[in-house]
Formats: sequence, structure tokens, C-alpha cells
Amino acid sequence: MAGWDWNFELTQHSFPLRVYYEDTDFSGVVYHASYLRFLERGRTEFIRACGIDQQKLHRETGVYFVVRRMEIDWIKPALMDDELVVETAPATLRGASMILSQRILRGDEVLTTAEVVVAILKDGRPTRLPDSFRAAFGPS
Repeated sequence: MAGWDWNFELTQHSFPLRVYYEDTDFSGVVYHASYLRFLERGRTEFIRACGIDQQKLHRETGVYFVVRRMEIDWIKPALMDDELVVETAPATLRGASMILSQRILRGDEVLTTAEVVVAILKDGRPTRLPDSFRAAFGPS
């Protein structure tokens, strides 16, 4: 993947969002599946902030990212109209995958934590991360 300018000096990314009616159940509490969308948006914006255009990456190299596993801990509920922040940080780098740590906050209050294993694929098969990508994370 020569020519890609990875920016993994970024150790944590914050993505603000607001809870809308469509994110909640009938009581105004955020529906559990909505947290998956919030976390996905945070990961996507983290990858974008690292200088990766996922469509361009796939078009030019055939490489793409997929969620392989996710562990979520719902600690406290988010509510209608809450202003939240999704924090995403790289945790571990492996051969053809990376683990990202995420959390959703309301102010200083942690509402949700997640550990996400993201696999790197090409032609539907795992592929090793490029050296420039790996080097940016430092030793694994």
C-alpha cells in the first residue's frame, strides 16, 4: 500500500453526537442496538482522522476493514437529547487485525465501554497490515 499516508500518531479520537428520538425506545432511553451505530461512527471517524479514505483504500488495494468481534459493557443508560462523546483508541495490533478500545461518555460519566476486533481483509481473506500501518502503532 505504498503511497498511503497513515497518521497513527493519533492515540485517541473523540466523536461528539446527540441522542435523537430514533435512537431511543418508547421510554426515551437509548435502545441497546443504537450503541452499535454510535460505536461504528466513532470507529469510522477514527479511521478517517488517521488519514484513511476507506472507499479509496478498497478501490485501489482491495483492502477493507470488518468487525470480527465486539464486547460491550452497558454501564449506564443514555437518554433522549443527551450530548455524548464516542472515544476510540488503538489497543493492540496483530497480523491481520487490530483491537480498538472505545467508550461512550456523557460529560465525564462513562456510559458504555467496548473492545472491538477489526479484521483486515482482501478478496474476503485476512491480509497482513501494511508495514507503514504497523509501524505507526509501535511494538505490539
